[in-house]
Amino acid sequence: MNTEHDWITTPVTADLLRGFLEVEPTAHGLLPHRLPARARRQIPDEQLGVAEAQPSGVRLVFRTRATTIELDTLPTKRVYQGFPAPADGVYDLLVDGRLAAQTTVTGGNVRTIVDMVTQTAELCEGPAGTARFTELPARDKDVEIWLPHTEITELIALRTNAPVEPAPDNGRRVWLHHGSSISHGSNAAHPTATWPALAAAQGGVELVNLGFSGSALLDPFTARAMRDTPADLISLKIGINVVNTDVMRLRAFTPAVQGFLDTIREGHPTTPLLVVSPVLCPVQEDTPGPLAPDFDGGTLRFKATGDPAERAAGRLTLNVIRDALARLVEQRADDDTNLYYLDGRDLYGEEDYTELPLPDEVHPDPAGHRRIGENFARLAFGDGGPFATKTAFRH
Repeated sequence: MNTEHDWITTPVTADLLRGFLEVEPTAHGLLPHRLPARARRQIPDEQLGVAEAQPSGVRLVFRTRATTIELDTLPTKRVYQGFPAPADGVYDLLVDGRLAAQTTVTGGNVRTIVDMVTQTAELCEGPAGTARFTELPARDKDVEIWLPHTEITELIALRTNAPVEPAPDNGRRVWLHHGSSISHGSNAAHPTATWPALAAAQGGVELVNLGFSGSALLDPFTARAMRDTPADLISLKIGINVVNTDVMRLRAFTPAVQGFLDTIREGHPTTPLLVVSPVLCPVQEDTPGPLAPDFDGGTLRFKATGDPAERAAGRLTLNVIRDALARLVEQRADDDTNLYYLDGRDLYGEEDYTELPLPDEVHPDPAGHRRIGENFARLAFGDGGPFATKTAFRH
């Protein structure tokens, strides 16, 4: 056995990664993306461009006897002007599926958001750093390093004190999920504690997380990316970003959902597909967007600024969207027996809000992520659920 100072450097290549759609060579190393280049060329704003490059659910996976592992990365961190910098993003290391160690990487680039509404930002470049893990079990083991879900992460070098080889295919089903900032992992404590990662662990599946903060807007390029991505299970958690950005009315929303589903079905005609409506969010249940930041009291919260009276004219709220999605799925299910619907309030509803309120009125805290993940695992992967090994009935 080598000592930890007898380093073996293993090139970081796509065959060591999971949970990504494409990798991009950079001047520093390799940048995982959660949308392919074709889709990235069509992204209309910087918010989605940043979100898809933040590696929520992306992890290095390999087999090794190493007791010490170092991963050199160049993070790009996000801060809001006038607010304290958030804590450095967390790297989770799992051994044989169990969380064994965590660390952070200091330094890196800093992207400062100077306007929360327009997402205008300034970039200050900084140095690369190293995520270091020591005192790991001295035996053959499967290792996963989950990258920070809140930081763009360029992968530079992987060093170990024993050889590394790609982990063998474990035969688990691939779950492809698309959603908003809650699916991305906003306010989750670390990358394996986002609700999709928790649900995937309980369901025994391989996660590909296309949760894009603020950007689950039924974009056709996202639908095409999902169409072209191999998957055994697919879920769409849609609605809240459409409301809080106020980008469309009911007349446009329903056909947009139909088209999104049609595109996915071109590549996955019989794959179990679960449409999930928004979780409870009291500020937007019956009040249209757009959403606006509210700094009263010195704490960031969000409020909906639309007029509830305009619902009659097609302005969208969460309740309007839930009704529309339920009707749409029921109609399509006559011809699509692998299409299912789940009311998001079954994942996080009124009782959950009373027990685990949303700190900023929109995003759950770490305990809320756990609650959503546990409920999704029970309802989707549990007996009789649409993602159960043998589905007994349709929701």
